[in-house]
Amino acid sequence: MEFVQHPPTSKAPADWFTGDVWWDVIAAGPAPSRLRANLVRFAPGARTHWHAHAVGQTLHVVSGTAYAGTRDGRILEAHPGETVSCPPGEEHWHGAAPDRFMEHIAMWETTGDGTPETTWAQPVTDEQYARPRTRRRP
Repeated sequence: MEFVQHPPTSKAPADWFTGDVWWDVIAAGPAPSRLRANLVRFAPGARTHWHAHAVGQTLHVVSGTAYAGTRDGRILEAHPGETVSCPPGEEHWHGAAPDRFMEHIAMWETTGDGTPETTWAQPVTDEQYARPRTRRRP
């Protein structure tokens, strides 16, 4: 057992995000591990571009209000302690509400066979971002 050395916090690439986003790598172990996890911090209104993960993605909200949208126009609104699951291959986006910062832990796996784990597409438009949201009911 040992402590893991992590790279410093880095700004997320503008090719994949709208607005200011930073991340810290939590887990990115060498093979045979396929686990990847980042703590991602979104400024108000910041969001990913459309993308899909070959093996799916899980998002656990740590602080703020998260939005997670799908191509059918549905947007889930998630709060601290809530977890959203994105199935393999589903194009989606996620980001912060317009009025506050948001942090989530993003977890996904590599494919294990060398194919891309994430496929990135175009930015989410302001119209797509502003659609009505669905809250989880207790």
